[in-house]
Amino acid sequence: MSKRRFALDHKAITLSVKVEMFVKTQVVIVGGGPSGLLLSQLLHMRGIDSVVLERRTKDYVLGRIRAGVLERGLTDLLREAGVADRMDREGFPHHGTLISYGDEMFRINFSEHTGHMVTVYGQTEVTRDLYEARERSCGALLFNVDHVVIQDADSDAPHVTYEIAGVSHRIDCDFIAGCDGFHGVSRATIPYRVRSEYEKVYPFGWLGVLSETPPVNDELIYATSPAGFALCSMRNSNLSRYYIQCSVDEDAANWSDDAFWAELKRRIPAAQADALVTGPSIEKSIAPLRSFVTEPMQWGRLFLCGDAAHIVPPTGAKGLNTAASDVHYLYHGLRQFYETGISDGIDAYSHKALARVWKAERFSWWFSSLLHRYPDQTAFDIKMQIAELEFLRSSPAAQKAMAENYVGLPY
Repeated sequence: MSKRRFALDHKAITLSVKVEMFVKTQVVIVGGGPSGLLLSQLLHMRGIDSVVLERRTKDYVLGRIRAGVLERGLTDLLREAGVADRMDREGFPHHGTLISYGDEMFRINFSEHTGHMVTVYGQTEVTRDLYEARERSCGALLFNVDHVVIQDADSDAPHVTYEIAGVSHRIDCDFIAGCDGFHGVSRATIPYRVRSEYEKVYPFGWLGVLSETPPVNDELIYATSPAGFALCSMRNSNLSRYYIQCSVDEDAANWSDDAFWAELKRRIPAAQADALVTGPSIEKSIAPLRSFVTEPMQWGRLFLCGDAAHIVPPTGAKGLNTAASDVHYLYHGLRQFYETGISDGIDAYSHKALARVWKAERFSWWFSSLLHRYPDQTAFDIKMQIAELEFLRSSPAAQKAMAENYVGLPY
C-alpha cells in the first residue's frame, strides 16, 4: 500500500467553487459527530491527513442532546488528542452510582472495586472541544454535504463523491471511516451478502427532560419501581437530566412538566423525591431503546465506527463510549500502517472492535433487564429482578463486575 499526503485548501472546499473538485487525502471520515472528529484529531496529532464530511451544519450537530458519562478509555483518548483541558476543569468525577428499588437504595463504588472512575461531561461539550481543536489546526471540516457515495471501497483505490450546494466533488484516499450513524451511507455501502445484522427492539422508551435545576444527587441514581424505570442524571451543577420509562408510542407533547415531575417522584425513593428541585423543562423528548450490531465492521478500505455499526440502549451510557473504543482500534491501526507500513492493526480492526462491542451490548442488555418493567413480565419475573438487585447489593463480586463494565472494559 502506498502512503499519500496532500495539502488541502480548506477555504476552496468550503467556498464550493463552481467546478468539479478532485483532491487527495489519506483518510476520508464520513460523519462530523464526536467519533469522526475524535478520529480526525487523533490522526492529525500523528501527522495523518483526513477530511471530515458532515451532512448537517455545525450548529445542528452541537444542538444534539446526548448522554455525558465518559468512560476512562474515552477520557484518556481525549487527553491524547489534546482536547481534554476543559473536561478536566469542568467535568464531574463520579466514583460511584446509586441503584434503588422502591425505597431501598445502595451504592456501587467504582473506585473501590476498580481503581477508576467515570467523568460526567456533556457529549455536546466534547463535540464543541473537538470542533475548536480541528478549526485551530485548520482541519478539513466540510458541512452541508449531500449525496455522499463511497466508491471502490473493496479496492486499493477507494474514493468518495459528494455535493455541496449542487456542485460535485471527489476525494481519492487510502481509507474511509464511516462515522455517519445508523442512517448514514457507510453501512449501506457494505453489500448485504457480506454483512449480518443483529437487533433487539425493546417494548418501551425513555421520556427525558432537561431542566435548569440542581441535580437531586451528586451521583447518578438508577431506579426501578412497580411503575417502571427512572434515571436521575445531570450535565452540570445547575442542569439536570431526568428520564422515566414510558410506552414507545407516547408523545412527549402530551406530558406536562407537572405530570413528568409527579411520575418521577413516584419512581425514586421518598427521601430523594422530597429533595427533588423541579422547574420548567427546556427540552423534552422520547427515545426508543434497541440494540443493534452489524458484522463485519470493515469491508476492504471502509471501516465502520459508532452508530454506523452498533447501537446500545442508553442504560449504562455505552453509546459514545463504545464509539470511542472503535476510534481507539482504528486510530492505532492506521497509525501503525502509516508509521511502519504494517497493516496488522487495520486488518484486525473488525475482530477487535466487535469483541468489545458485544461485551458492551451484554452489559446494556443486562442492566436494562434488571431495571425496567416489561409488558409481558410475570410475578415470577419481578421476583427474579428483586432477587438480582438484592444479590448485587450484597455481593462484592457482583458489584465489582458491574463497576468494571460501567467504568469501561480495557481496550
